Amino acid sequence: MKTCKICSTEIVGRTNKIFCSIKCKNYYHTNLRRVTKDMCTDIDRILHRNRSILLEVMGKNLSRKKVTRLRLDKKKFNFKYSTHSYTNSQGKTYRYLYDFGWMEFTDQEVIIIRVNYQRKK
Repeated sequence: MKTCKICSTEIVGRTNKIFCSIKCKNYYHTNLRRVTKDMCTDIDRILHRNRSILLEVMGKNLSRKKVTRLRLDKKKFNFKYSTHSYTNSQGKTYRYLYDFGWMEFTDQEVIIIRVNYQRKK
């Protein structure tokens, strides 16, 4: 016999049942959503902070700028988090954060670019 994932009581009924009751099923899924939401909230906070830093460094009108890695480090830019990446024909990888991208040019310098996305109305 199978036992419930939550309370370990014996399950009666269908052979593919996982929980013994609606109460245990709701408890499981509520906690799963909470853990997922907490993790996503933390990551979203880091991504938005990083984007704000890139926007501050770039200004409103520039589309490309070379800055020192130290300048981004001082503003607490987190290089581990990005939304996607792109490798160009020369094998250089750009890491993107929504509409901003960056590539480590040298050990001390980073190139930041802005991609102009057209918003759908």
